[in-house]
Amino acid sequence: MAQQFQDQGGAATSNPSRFMRWSVSKLMTRASDPANLVKKREKAEKKRLDAGLPHTVEYFHQVEDGYSHLAAQVLTKLVARYDIQLVCHLVTGPTGRNVAEPELLLQLSRYDSARVAPEYGLAFPGQDAPGSELVSLAERILAAQEDAAFAAAAAPVGEALWRGDRAALERLAQELGSADATTTSARIEAGSARRTELRHYSGAMFYYASEWYWGVDRLYHLEKRLAALDADREPGTEMLVPRPPIETGPLRDDGSLTLEIYPSLRSPYTSISFDRAVHLAEETGVRLVVRPVLPMVMRGVPATRQKGMYIFTDTAREAREAGVPYGRFYDPIGEPARQAYSLYPWACEQGRGNELLSAFLKCAFAEGVNTNTRRGLRKVVEKAGLDWAEAQQHLGEPGWEDILENNRLAMYESGLWGVPSFRLLDSGGEEILALWGQDRLWLFARAIQRQLAART
Repeated sequence: MAQQFQDQGGAATSNPSRFMRWSVSKLMTRASDPANLVKKREKAEKKRLDAGLPHTVEYFHQVEDGYSHLAAQVLTKLVARYDIQLVCHLVTGPTGRNVAEPELLLQLSRYDSARVAPEYGLAFPGQDAPGSELVSLAERILAAQEDAAFAAAAAPVGEALWRGDRAALERLAQELGSADATTTSARIEAGSARRTELRHYSGAMFYYASEWYWGVDRLYHLEKRLAALDADREPGTEMLVPRPPIETGPLRDDGSLTLEIYPSLRSPYTSISFDRAVHLAEETGVRLVVRPVLPMVMRGVPATRQKGMYIFTDTAREAREAGVPYGRFYDPIGEPARQAYSLYPWACEQGRGNELLSAFLKCAFAEGVNTNTRRGLRKVVEKAGLDWAEAQQHLGEPGWEDILENNRLAMYESGLWGVPSFRLLDSGGEEILALWGQDRLWLFARAIQRQLAART
């Protein structure tokens, strides 16, 4: 397991041994089991009660990260609403093998946050990258604040930073105080070390009793958990940041809009969103274009064990929330994915390309089918409504590599690199919205309705 997630760019993991594939599959299946999650939570709560400790939530803030600014705006509300002790840390962004495209990630955090913020009743004042001097000043201000003061200062400091308002930051420094460079560096180093100790790598993260919650987009999971522990001071009222539903109506398109989907056959997040994305297009009448890409680890992009564990466990709770089957996993990395991709052009000719991708994802991530065997691949093919005897004539055919690479290049041109990614295009092929993540389908649904409403 450790080797598979620590060096996923090499040949050894692109074509793992039978034992490695089996062991990773077993571990991920167990990690995704809701019964194990319940036991883990019960154990953590018993430990807390036995020690007489409060509900302690730790928050990790990365100043130049757009998602951290969104999270900062709910900190004081979180403390007021829930019976928690909030501990705040300053951190660096993800480094090394935990981040594939650090510059693109920060760029996306700004673009994405600007579009998500108004939907959550939050604000994101600008999309330009803040200057390094302003980032340093913002860090020094926050480094001088302890937990409650940090929670109160993070949003106004971020507001001034993202507006590029040096004067406002300097006023805040005078009012709140600021740390020197050495103290600030030590504070960031300590926060980053604490995050590593707790086995994570990113900013805008909340941690509570052995589980991680990413920014405002996962806060509803934390809110539900705290409510279940009777830590909600306003039970029965709407959560601070509920997950928006995917709304497919009331307006319907005539195919003038295009929804592009960039899926991968080894992506847990793709596995729980592909069918829902296809359904969104069908229900709204937009033209659907599916553009599969090679899994990141099979195109030389590394991933660590920390990142892998978080992705699989996070996908499991997102799947449960959406009512999507997930959790019986048999790793399709390497040859299984290549074999399925080699059948994709033929499946498209049969009008069953989407069905092939859907069937493969279900088998690999929800039904525990070993797609590395002919028997497993046959199940995928027949589940897709295709003929196995004919499929065998197309196994291993070349040509699919160029298709997937062209799709990857198109995805990168839009500032995206991970999967699943989505693009909404107008009737002239101009980009309306381009975002990464299964948790953005609701935003695309709203964008479709707004585009249609603007015509009436």
